[in-house]
Amino acid sequence: MVEHGDDAIVVSAVELRDAEGSVLTVRKRGTTSFMHPGGKPEPGESAAACAVREVAEELGLELDPVSLELVAVHHTDAANEPGRALVATLFRHPHLSSLRRPQVVPAAEIEEVRWLDPTRPLPDDAAPLLRLVVAGGGAR
Repeated sequence: MVEHGDDAIVVSAVELRDAEGSVLTVRKRGTTSFMHPGGKPEPGESAAACAVREVAEELGLELDPVSLELVAVHHTDAANEPGRALVATLFRHPHLSSLRRPQVVPAAEIEEVRWLDPTRPLPDDAAPLLRLVVAGGGAR
């Protein structure tokens, strides 16, 4: 694992699950890894505000900030920038939890969305943060 110094990439990410517990993942255009939706905060933006904004931009989903639950701050390797560390504030939100695999339309830089069954082996294209959280049970 890469050392997590001052040059770490800082992001907010959101775990969205459906009624069966599947996790919504996204793949950004020009990349190969699937990950939680989210992204980098704008200057002065809180981690929670960033999470809400990024999900709206990437997926067109309007999350109620009051329902955003902090899961953890994770340190891992960045998925799309080899050799860089990632510091990710991970939130959970119940927005899609009453639906079974709802269709979610990618927007902005998102090329593809995919539902992941966390009870099955992770695909090879799972990003390090997704792998850490799902395999470690950190986002249940």
